[in-house]
Amino acid sequence: MSYFQHPVSDAKPVRVGLIGAGWIGSFHAESVALRIPAARLDAIADPDLPAVETLASRLGVSKISADPADVINDPEIDAILIAAPVRFHAGLIAAAARAGKDVFCEKPGGRTVEELDEALREADTARVTVQFGFNRRYAADFAAARKLIDDGVVGTPQLMRSLTRDPGTAAGIANPERIAPGTIFLETLIHDFDTLNWLNPGAIPISVYAVADALVAPEAKAGGLLDTAVVTITYSNGAIAVAEANFNALYGYDVRGEVFGSAGMVTAGGPQESSATTYTAAGMGAATARLNVDLFRDAYTAELSAFVDAVKARREGIQEHGNKHPGGVDARNALAVALAALRSAESGMPVDVATVADLRPAEPQFQPAGESA
Repeated sequence: MSYFQHPVSDAKPVRVGLIGAGWIGSFHAESVALRIPAARLDAIADPDLPAVETLASRLGVSKISADPADVINDPEIDAILIAAPVRFHAGLIAAAARAGKDVFCEKPGGRTVEELDEALREADTARVTVQFGFNRRYAADFAAARKLIDDGVVGTPQLMRSLTRDPGTAAGIANPERIAPGTIFLETLIHDFDTLNWLNPGAIPISVYAVADALVAPEAKAGGLLDTAVVTITYSNGAIAVAEANFNALYGYDVRGEVFGSAGMVTAGGPQESSATTYTAAGMGAATARLNVDLFRDAYTAELSAFVDAVKARREGIQEHGNKHPGGVDARNALAVALAALRSAESGMPVDVATVADLRPAEPQFQPAGESA
């Protein structure tokens, strides 16, 4: 099926170049092309040129290439959207920054803190915007939870929880041998680590202890697969957090968060597609989401819309104050926890996050002009 890109709502739309035409790249491409009126998808690059041609044809994009450098160095492109494999993230951020392009990058920002730091230095030197794809921050219920925490409703956080259970089938994980070692920490739980960091404002993770195994596909453990994990994190304000993940939830895609504090508790998330619940002779029931792009469809769009707004603000010389969107500090903190968890799972011992990287809290949450802190 082919679509026409929406008419842009701005005389100078943000022209976006996409790098990566896979699953999430294709969904992001549709968001830019069809759902964000202030932006236009102008170019797509991926070494898999047939995939690029298919996506470009569907969305009416004329500039295509197998080489990301062609998009990065295109003088008509304002911003780069990186949805390539993780091993390319840091290098692409750095290359885009050197070309003066603002960057939206899927998580994680790099495979090591050192390569992420190098990319962030390039971005700082170029004074470009870099935003990372921690989409849960843009889900309505998670955003509402953060506001309640900012308003003091839960008091001081004491116990926290975040979980990700990927949808599965009775047949188990398809092609588990193709899942890279460490994926459960670096690409799945990294969302939970960012969520926990974000829902505990002003604090930094201090210590990590992780237990992980291949319980869904034990036959693939010898190849490095870990498909089930539980991670305990202690924070500088004393809060204790638990993050868990599993790659095969038969009932659907399940993402939840919880913060219990000195004054109360707030929760967010769940697998339900809506709050509609059936009550029949068979019992109670509710439809569940089966894909990330279904459960977080609005959040994925909102994070890219926020990025486009930030690019426009920088272009127009408007200074944004505070940590409005997940940037380098957030990406670095979440990556450090993920790497510490990987070390802990391998050693069977707790790991001090300071042995991975020196961290600092993210800046206070952005507040619109006129609202008191």
